[in-house]
Amino acid sequence: MSQASKPNSKKERRQENEKLILAAAEKVFAEAGFGGATMQLIADVAGLPKANLHYYFPTKESLYRQVVQNIFQIWLQAADVFDAADGPQEGIGAYIDAKMEISRRHPAGSKVWASEVMHRAPVIQDYLETTLAEWTEGRIAVIERWIEEGRMDAIDPRHLLYMLWATTQHYADFGHQIDTLNAGQPLSDAQWEDAKSSVKQIILRGIGAM
Repeated sequence: MSQASKPNSKKERRQENEKLILAAAEKVFAEAGFGGATMQLIADVAGLPKANLHYYFPTKESLYRQVVQNIFQIWLQAADVFDAADGPQEGIGAYIDAKMEISRRHPAGSKVWASEVMHRAPVIQDYLETTLAEWTEGRIAVIERWIEEGRMDAIDPRHLLYMLWATTQHYADFGHQIDTLNAGQPLSDAQWEDAKSSVKQIILRGIGAM
């Protein structure tokens, strides 16, 4: 192995270990909460020595914050469609699609976020007061512009965002309830597409955007 390839190999191993740790932590925090989770349990789920966790994440809180920030960054990327869209039908419609797909693919991360906020955000309150607040104000400005342009009804943008979050994240946070009401089975691909279509139709028509 050449000297040039060694750093790449080490970097790849680090990235793979971090990926394993974060996936395991997301699952454990979702099931046990911050208080019930332990670094040993996360290490066991990841299939790595506990020492590896402390090498990448010195404390349980630092690991927890990374898990929460990861799901929020995924949500932020989904919201990029607001800025690029011509209007609310395209922007909000694409946002609903993206958020529901995230709920389908990252249910544990959504549950971690929900649990943290329901417990008054003891670990990430600073994150809510800065990053989330700034993001929210930016999306409010976009929605207000659409209202001024007559592209949708004059509603309170903040409550529209709350409704979008509640509806799309319901499919992750209450996934067990949805599965139970679906004859005990996860939603199929066709059912997910129908769900996204129905949510878009209800919300977009409700705000006069279609």
